Amino acid sequence: MNYKCFTVGGTLSLLILIASALAQTDDQPVRRRSRVNRNFSADDAVEMSRAEKGRDFAFARLVYSGGYGWRYGAWTTDAPKADLTFIAGIKRLTNLNVRERELYLPLTSKEIFKYPFLYAVEVGYMQLSQEEADILREYLQRGGFLVVDDFHGTYEWANFEEQIRKVFPTNKIEEIPLSHPVFHCFFDVEALTQVPGAQTLYSGVTYEKDGYDAHFRGIFDETGRLMVMINFNSDLGDAWEWADVPYYPEKYSSTAYRLGINYIIYSMTH
Repeated sequence: MNYKCFTVGGTLSLLILIASALAQTDDQPVRRRSRVNRNFSADDAVEMSRAEKGRDFAFARLVYSGGYGWRYGAWTTDAPKADLTFIAGIKRLTNLNVRERELYLPLTSKEIFKYPFLYAVEVGYMQLSQEEADILREYLQRGGFLVVDDFHGTYEWANFEEQIRKVFPTNKIEEIPLSHPVFHCFFDVEALTQVPGAQTLYSGVTYEKDGYDAHFRGIFDETGRLMVMINFNSDLGDAWEWADVPYYPEKYSSTAYRLGINYIIYSMTH
């Protein structure tokens, strides 16, 4: 399949396409909110993955341990609405034959190696066993791609770094320049800006905790292929989730869609 970079003429054009995607999605799954099983198991993943086989792409959400109190099951944040709304946009804005249902994958599931793209949210509360870290390392070294999102500030960065060091003890975590192909492989991203969560935005700021500035960081393999895309101090998931709601600013949803789709295309072509 041939993919070509292009620039949408203004954020309004992309917003119209997104709105059209949401309006045309069968039975309006993006408008439903349902409770996600926080104790989702490897057996559950086998059952879930049986649906919609033979697609070009599946948006898979990583299931991990971690969190406490209301943060318990932090991997479920914004699910399933963020996933389904984003999937509707992928379907409309690309020619990918994309799975239309949500997909959750624990690292211990035998299904994990069937899906080369993983999205992990709230990784400031993620906990990995050494077995899970070893599986994730193998997954990434064999060509998998991990996007992490929606974690903020010094404390959450420290926890994420501690966990990812179980996976790659010596690989550098690097700032990714705007010139990198991941920002130009489908949409031309013209600036790297902070994408705020809805609740934070309506408190009058775009940042959470002491995460004042957005960072786009990565971990690369020995050939220079990006394996882990780190969205730090931003919340793409919220921007996808609320893309169909007028009071969430379209400039943030448009940015989140551009970035997310670029990550997918990069993962499929590198």
